[in-house]
Amino acid sequence: MIRKEETRVKHIAIVEDEPLMRQELAGILRTAGYQVTALVRLEGVAEQILALGPDLAVLDLNLPGQSGFDICRALKRASGIPVLILTARDQLSDELRALGLGADEYLTKPCRAERLLARAANLLKRYEGRANLLEGPGFLLDRNTYTLYCEGRSLVLPRNQGRLLEVFLTRRGELVGREELSHALWGTAEFIDENALQVNLTRLKKTLARERLLVRLETVRGVGYSLTGEAEP
Repeated sequence: MIRKEETRVKHIAIVEDEPLMRQELAGILRTAGYQVTALVRLEGVAEQILALGPDLAVLDLNLPGQSGFDICRALKRASGIPVLILTARDQLSDELRALGLGADEYLTKPCRAERLLARAANLLKRYEGRANLLEGPGFLLDRNTYTLYCEGRSLVLPRNQGRLLEVFLTRRGELVGREELSHALWGTAEFIDENALQVNLTRLKKTLARERLLVRLETVRGVGYSLTGEAEP
C-alpha cells in the first residue's frame, strides 16, 4: 500500500498588541488547521518573524513602538514572506501606503473569520514555494540559486552578480556602502579592492539593462550605491 506524503502544516505569525484580539485570531487560525505563533514581545518584530520563517504574517498597523508600516517594509525587503495587514485603520491612504510598501492583502477590523481565512488561504497558495524569492518591480530573484525570473523567462546570474542584487533588493532605496558590498562578495571588508568591486557592479548594471529590468544602480560618490526607481526607457 502506497502511503500519501503528508502535507506540511502552514505556519502563520500574528502581530497584534491587543491580547483578546490576538487570542481570537490565533484560535480562528488554529481551528482552521494552521500552526500559529502569536508574538507577545513587540520589540524587534521584523527580526522575530524573519527568525521564525513563517509562511504568512498577519500584521496590525497600530502597534506600540515601531509601526506596522515599518515592520512591513522590513519584512518585504528581507524576505518573500507574504504579509496580510489586519487593522482598524480604514482610510484609503493607509491602505495605499501599506500596499506600496509591499503588503499583499489589506483587511479592516472588524473582519469576519471566513473572509480572513479565505484571504490567508489565497496568499498561502499564491506564495507556495516562493519562500526563497526576493521581489523586485516586475521580477523575482531566487536567493538560493540566484535565478532571475522576469516576464516568463529565467536566467541564472553569476554568483557575484546574484549576491550584489540580493543585497540591493534587501536594502532597496537605501545607500549600501562599499564595506557591505565587499563583505557580500568576499566575506570580508578588511581590504576593499575598488577595481574588482567596480567590475562586478558594472557587470550587474549591464545585466539589469540587457534584461530590461525596471531598476537601476545609482552611485553616490564617496558614500555608496543604491538600487532605485525605474530604469530609463
